[in-house]
Amino acid sequence: MELRQLNYFFEVAKQKSISKAATTLHLSQPALSKMLKNLEQELGMTLLIRTNKTSELTDAGMVVFEYAKKINNELANMSTILNDLTELKRGEIHFGLPPIIGSLFFPNILAAFHKTYPNITIKITEYGGAKIVKSVQEGELDLAVTVLPVNEELFDSYPIVNETMKVIVHHDHALANRDVVDLSELKDEEFIFYHEDFSLHDLIWKKFLQAGYEPNIVFKSSQWDLMSEMVVANLGITILPKSICQRVKSDSIRVLDLTPEIPWNLAVIKKREKYLSFAGRTFIEFIR
Repeated sequence: MELRQLNYFFEVAKQKSISKAATTLHLSQPALSKMLKNLEQELGMTLLIRTNKTSELTDAGMVVFEYAKKINNELANMSTILNDLTELKRGEIHFGLPPIIGSLFFPNILAAFHKTYPNITIKITEYGGAKIVKSVQEGELDLAVTVLPVNEELFDSYPIVNETMKVIVHHDHALANRDVVDLSELKDEEFIFYHEDFSLHDLIWKKFLQAGYEPNIVFKSSQWDLMSEMVVANLGITILPKSICQRVKSDSIRVLDLTPEIPWNLAVIKKREKYLSFAGRTFIEFIR
């Protein structure tokens, strides 16, 4: 078995399509199909169930896929370490950002970093918080920003932001003249809330349950500007981080402090046992 065979199989499994993988790998479809057949014959097992549109993994195929993923990650680690030994300030960082955070802090950070380290390439992937954490754990991403806490046995974390959540209401709302509101007082409100794949969804949902109720969700979004605009349109209330509230420019809303406080603590995370390149270490320090 050759590494090339595993790499080709890994791409087919990831794409769930021989034709798509062939395009990505710059191979002809017949050549890729022949290579896969040779791999199956060598292993004595069927790895893929082929249909006209997709290629699904068999049980044996899933085993080979998991090992191919581990081997690819280890080879990538080896290359990173060897590149670092040359002491060249070069490199590539696969960096994950939740959409609600990315536009808030990172355009200026990324611009300044690129100006300072023009030979380091940053490839950005936008996922919700839950998927970002999983992608770091699986080795798809080198670094990512997420909401704390995370599993400290699996991840190293580097705190970068510590603030609290605020309530945004329309200026005609009954609570608009208040400075502070308790979470228990919002039981009968209609909420504009986060999608389930965002860390803030679970974080705040637990606080609702502790206050003794499940919130009435009328809209869900992953974009803070849309959430705030829906409050401006008097479609409900929402809970957003302080930094985001400060960006909402409208006379139609009021921002209230919330008790008990809900912290919004952000950190850059990496997989605990994964080697962090010079580029990655430099990027973390630059952000902090």
